[in-house]
Amino acid sequence: MRLGGLALAMSGLLIAGCAKKEDSADTADTTPAAATTTQAADAAAAPAAAPAAAAVAADNTDTVSGVKLASYTGDAAAGKTDFAICMTCHAIEAGVNKIGPSLHGVVGRKAGSIAGFTYSAANKNSGITWSPEKLFQYLEGPQRVVPGTKMSYAGLTDPQKRADVIAYLKTQS
Repeated sequence: MRLGGLALAMSGLLIAGCAKKEDSADTADTTPAAATTTQAADAAAAPAAAPAAAAVAADNTDTVSGVKLASYTGDAAAGKTDFAICMTCHAIEAGVNKIGPSLHGVVGRKAGSIAGFTYSAANKNSGITWSPEKLFQYLEGPQRVVPGTKMSYAGLTDPQKRADVIAYLKTQS
């Protein structure tokens, strides 16, 4: 009977949700039975909390798309053009931090290591050293590689553009 009652309550919610509401003060059902039924249905309909995403291992450079940096030849001049979007949050000059840290000398640098910049704990404790291959992976999807990073950028899906940006960053050390 309990399952049947739950199904009935959920059906009632679906119908109520589809019904036109003219005035919530006039149409609200505030009886204790309605509140209990609604709470039970809400609890049953609520999805389980998603587990926190696990960080990619610091030495893992696998990309979602499966491509490798070694398959591309980066063009630093094209990378400088593509880097323009990064300049919203990052400077390339040494010692100049913006919303994100300076990317001067980032290739080969340990993540979270610029003095005076407040990194997320996720980034600071990632154990990552920014090799070209790790940057290639990270730029594809920063939140996948370092869940909890403050970097809200969704990622650069074009692998050639990632290779070009990395080629440009290599010239900035």
